[in-house]
Amino acid sequence: MINKSDILETINMIREENLDIRTVTMGISLFDCVSDDLERLCAKIYDKITRCAERLVPVACEIEKQYGIPIINKRIAVTPISMIGGGCDADGYIKIAKTLDRAAETLGINFIGGFGALVQKGTGSSAAHLIEAIPEALAETERVCSSVNVATTKAGINMDAIAKMGSQIKRLAELTADRDSIGCAKLVVFANVPEDNPFMAGAFHGMGEPETVINVGVSGPGVVASAIKRAGDCDLMTLADIIKKTAFKVTRMGQLVAVEASRRLGVTRGIVDLSLAPTPAIGDSVARILEEMGVDVCGAPGTTAALAMLNDAVKKGGVMASSSVGGLSGAFIPVSEDEGMIAAAACGALSLEKLEAMTAVCSVGLDMIAIPGDTPEPVICGIIADEIAIGVANNKTTAVRIIPAVGKKTGDTVEFGGLLGYAPVMKVSEYGCERFIRRGGTIPAPIHSLKN
Repeated sequence: MINKSDILETINMIREENLDIRTVTMGISLFDCVSDDLERLCAKIYDKITRCAERLVPVACEIEKQYGIPIINKRIAVTPISMIGGGCDADGYIKIAKTLDRAAETLGINFIGGFGALVQKGTGSSAAHLIEAIPEALAETERVCSSVNVATTKAGINMDAIAKMGSQIKRLAELTADRDSIGCAKLVVFANVPEDNPFMAGAFHGMGEPETVINVGVSGPGVVASAIKRAGDCDLMTLADIIKKTAFKVTRMGQLVAVEASRRLGVTRGIVDLSLAPTPAIGDSVARILEEMGVDVCGAPGTTAALAMLNDAVKKGGVMASSSVGGLSGAFIPVSEDEGMIAAAACGALSLEKLEAMTAVCSVGLDMIAIPGDTPEPVICGIIADEIAIGVANNKTTAVRIIPAVGKKTGDTVEFGGLLGYAPVMKVSEYGCERFIRRGGTIPAPIHSLKN
């Protein structure tokens, strides 16, 4: 039986509490596009993407209208391009990036992910050429996103790759300096990267995925915050139960969209990522959830504990609502994309160091953080290495999406617009780690990685 109160509750969540489907992402394998001729390779990539995803946007719009569920983003993720580029040099990879961008524009999607490489155990020549191309590729395209996985719990941390990525991030910031270094918002450095993540900038189509697949990312920070507010001053066990029940309802909506999209498109149904993904809109903030739980301001003592509880409850509730939960799943804390995080950083309550502590218990890592443009390259590498170490030591996904905003200093503001929002430029430690980064090599895998 259809419960009238459940229908009314869902309508209220959409109208008043910013509930939405954050993204429907189609994963597409490009392995059959491989060619030793660059022109032929680019033509095959463009043809396959536009053929496979031709109906992605129209079908998402149909579902949106039929069920009244907002679907904010329609996206594509492809096979890591370094795996199909073969003998391409950096210029060749830039041309491939422009092909991806052209395909995305043709289809009317907002982002295409997969311009990346997996280098956790070493960097082959193809991956090295792609990494070399990243700054120009992202600066000269609008919709292409890039991710590089530099570590896993099993392999350890490739410090040479981190050193290279620090250099490329600085270069990309300079190339897009006229737009507050926005190019860096499309580049993420990972540890333990998931192969079915529907969220950008880290989405790519993993090697073990089907030929084509639909992955859905849900979002409902406002819904969770409202449920906590209605609960009043209950104890934490009761509060956790309320969050679980709310996450279940949110994820069921994502499951519905995933089933419908895969059926109508004739594409394999993948996962539902039940992450709480915030936006700069008022009432759509993970930080405000933590404050509703009882922390005076996000970043104050107790913030990490509250976030750990929130993340756990979201996972427990969501996993019962979908037959296949994956991706990152939990709570995101991207500073520029979260109204509450922006406010907390601006008033000084939320520091870079506190954010790092919070990433040990949430879904991803240091995300959409603006730092002074003159931050030394080794310091950027050190920030990345610290965050990646958290992921490797805890056998979880962590990542860094950091923006050294050229010409900006601590306390200034960078403006990205749309879902990327805006952010105060955060203070970075005045102390460095150049000698440590220059050592290079690999930080060995932790002892608990030996599980066979």
